[in-house]
Amino acid sequence: MLHLIYIIAFTIIASITISNLIRSLISVSFESTRRYGNSNRPANYYNNQSGVIHPELLDKNGQPINEPLLVIRSVSVEDAREELDRLYQSSPGSPEDFDA
Repeated sequence: MLHLIYIIAFTIIASITISNLIRSLISVSFESTRRYGNSNRPANYYNNQSGVIHPELLDKNGQPINEPLLVIRSVSVEDAREELDRLYQSSPGSPEDFDA
């Protein structure tokens, strides 16, 4: 008799859990397709509305830049090694500091 109560309780709990899972999946799918009024605006939209633009978004003349903010420059391996060696040698605690 006790086994039957466990099976019934497990069935009830499992059905509640599965129904909650299905409800959550449906609500997430509806929320992912919902369009909000102002959420598609760029991040600096509100700064532009108040007239204040972040200084990193301005060029040398104070005009807003209209180009990608991340530019990757192609560098040869030797140039990269020389630059890293120069930074390493100029850093505090480099091996040259201990030779003296």
